[in-house]
Amino acid sequence: MTSTPAQPTRARRVLFVHQNFPGQFKRIAAHLARDPAYEVLAIGKEGCPGLPDVRTLTYKLHRVHAKETHHYARPFESGILHGQACLRVLLALKEKGFVPDVIVAHPGWGDTMFVREAFPDARLVHFSEFYYHTDHADVGFDPEFPSNIDDRARVRAKNALQLLNLEACDIAVAPTRWQKSLHPKPYQDKIALIHEGIDTAYLCPNPAASFTLPNGKVLRPGDPVVTYVSRNLEPYRGFHTFMRALPAILADNPGCDIVLAGGDSVSYGARPAGAANWREKMLAEVAIDASRVHFLDRIPFARYRELLQVSAAHVYLTYPFVLSWSMLEAMACGCLVIGSDTAPVTEVIRDGENGLLVDFFDTAAIAATVSRALRERERWMPMRARAVESIKAGYAVEEGIAGYRRLIDAATL
Repeated sequence: MTSTPAQPTRARRVLFVHQNFPGQFKRIAAHLARDPAYEVLAIGKEGCPGLPDVRTLTYKLHRVHAKETHHYARPFESGILHGQACLRVLLALKEKGFVPDVIVAHPGWGDTMFVREAFPDARLVHFSEFYYHTDHADVGFDPEFPSNIDDRARVRAKNALQLLNLEACDIAVAPTRWQKSLHPKPYQDKIALIHEGIDTAYLCPNPAASFTLPNGKVLRPGDPVVTYVSRNLEPYRGFHTFMRALPAILADNPGCDIVLAGGDSVSYGARPAGAANWREKMLAEVAIDASRVHFLDRIPFARYRELLQVSAAHVYLTYPFVLSWSMLEAMACGCLVIGSDTAPVTEVIRDGENGLLVDFFDTAAIAATVSRALRERERWMPMRARAVESIKAGYAVEEGIAGYRRLIDAATL
């Protein structure tokens, strides 16, 4: 009697959708692409970075929101336009025979608004990064930029898209407990807590590291180096507060160098009135020694790692908002991080154990804490080591990949 040969198992089809692909999905998408058990595709907006091993299809908006649209409704109209453009790509994929088992998406711009019209049976995993609030989060946090009733109404209307995203997905992911807690209670059980993770094998202390400044000066571990990094230099990440602390830091530490890396655009909030960007505005307000304060633009990742590895004090300030990778990366590199006493920073930094916390608005306290860090560098070595271990234990990329794998593999073929 002959037995019927076992049929080969079809590769699990996973589709990633992110306006700026890969974004938060860089590690998990690259990991799955190397595994023959998965067939991986991605969709992003035209111009997105993409990944070498992942075929990425792109969409282009046929127009932006109409200027006549009420400004409360513009984010929703923009979401519809992104969803419509993405749907065209989804339908083209379907016509060619690609039907995903799982779709992993960042829906914040509306890309997946109509995904169920193309693939109703796919397991939909949404990255639910932030749910907007009119109190107790970013809006109205900074008294220098107070919110008004118009701002509050606009923010409340902005959640219409977020609610549709929560309703549409099978399961959602939030990267921190605080970010998860912002979402409405009826959806809390639908949200898994998974941080995408930090590559702690690459981002780690290096006593032999060096960083060459544009003026030719070479910085090394042990030097009095203060660092500040942000995608863009702006109030949401405490740039204005840090700048106001610089005169005291420079006066108290005559041998230190302060290095700021970040662009001059705006990621969050608004551009300043009366200046081209926040750097220009703050330099007009604060007098600094330009020979010791070094402004770099966005720098290559390898150079960024070297900057963190030579840092004696790394300042990370933020409104209560999404947590930056840079803070976790700085801790992984062994930085003494001086962070703002705001959520979700306090979820990671335990004051006096693996970092130091300061009041976001207290420039004198920020300057004094940085000066302590520079004067007593040997004292902080155990704290820096604990920072490294805390990232390895709670935010390693391997854990992030494993978490996403569990969600993806829960889909049935």
